[in-house]
Amino acid sequence: MSDETRTETRLPATTPSVPGDAPAPGPAAWVTPVVVAGLVLAALNLRPAITSLGPLLEDVRGGLRMSGTVAGVLTSVPPFCFAVFGFTAPRLARRFGPGAVVCAGMVAITAGLLIRPFTSGTPAFLAASALALMGIAVSNVLMPVIVKRYFPDRVGTMTGLYSMALALGTAFAAAATVPMTEALGGSWRVGLGVWAVLAALAVLPWIALVRDRSGAATPSPADAPGARGLSLVRSRTAWALACYFGIQASGAYITMGWMPQVFRDAGLSAGTAGLLLAVTMVMGVPLAFVIPRLATRLKNQGPIAVALGLCGLTAFTGLSLAPASGAWLWAVLLGISNCSFPLALTMIGMRSRSGAGVVRLSAFAQSTGYLMSIPGPLLIGVLYQNTGGWGLPLAIMGGFLVPQMVAGVIAGRDRTIEDETRMRD
Repeated sequence: MSDETRTETRLPATTPSVPGDAPAPGPAAWVTPVVVAGLVLAALNLRPAITSLGPLLEDVRGGLRMSGTVAGVLTSVPPFCFAVFGFTAPRLARRFGPGAVVCAGMVAITAGLLIRPFTSGTPAFLAASALALMGIAVSNVLMPVIVKRYFPDRVGTMTGLYSMALALGTAFAAAATVPMTEALGGSWRVGLGVWAVLAALAVLPWIALVRDRSGAATPSPADAPGARGLSLVRSRTAWALACYFGIQASGAYITMGWMPQVFRDAGLSAGTAGLLLAVTMVMGVPLAFVIPRLATRLKNQGPIAVALGLCGLTAFTGLSLAPASGAWLWAVLLGISNCSFPLALTMIGMRSRSGAGVVRLSAFAQSTGYLMSIPGPLLIGVLYQNTGGWGLPLAIMGGFLVPQMVAGVIAGRDRTIEDETRMRD
């Protein structure tokens, strides 16, 4: 089997569970283009709720009289929701069908984005954000399930299309939010609320598929006897992957939530800060294809983890010394560093010999990792509020990358969880 084929077969298997793992009977001719449209539109909506907020965070804080500490809580909400609500997606899919759950997820995103800007206080703003993030969480887990169910012979191609749409939605929201806000009158409430239109469009194709429940009750590979036999608590590799995933997730959400503010405090305009965040996010489009293929060609992925971490350390050092003059370079380096996410997914796929083991490892690493990532953005908010500057917060962000690289080296070793736990699949 070629390296490229091995990459394509492993990456989709890194979702926490795959309720529709067994291919369903061939869909009707009209279903395929509708599913493609649904996948692309859904992927475009899985990050704007987060990246549209960063460039306008200062205006939101002023409008809602939100402290830096509360803003830090707000940037910690995404990983919390992903960890908590992601667990519910497989069970919901078995009961209602993946398509119906994704449709409900798109509705939740639309409602959250529509309600959030017009709330009168911080608690309601956080609740509406959580509603949108709940929809993102369940959809995020089930998108690869939809790909495998409807396109079992084109998993790599469709996963690539989905990943590219996700990265483009992330970058577009970061770059376009401020210009659209200004064009629509300058109100941050309208600038945030306009993204509900894109989310509403994503609901339409899923309505057409909502009755397509074949495979809804298909058992998850995580329920297989072999998967139940794996005790990952005793696996050093599983814990290393969880730590690596958690630290990189914390860094990603700190970047999405706080980097525009760093650039604005350095004297750059809100529009430029949004463009810089877009540059950081769009780096994931090409590198999401390159890094997994490179990783599968190596027995040890530790050197890649170290290289990505060093890019981040350089960026945070530059942001401390020359945040405005080197802003574009720091944005590019941060974008490269944030591509630890596809590396983490690839290593999850390489650290087990079976599909059932990969699902269990993915569930453990991602859920544990997201829980670990929650304090990071909150800590940065508290430090920013109490110090009045970015010196210490940036030092802490760079410091996070040291244990991330160590965890990446441990997780990148050529071994499997079955070897470590000494249990059979």
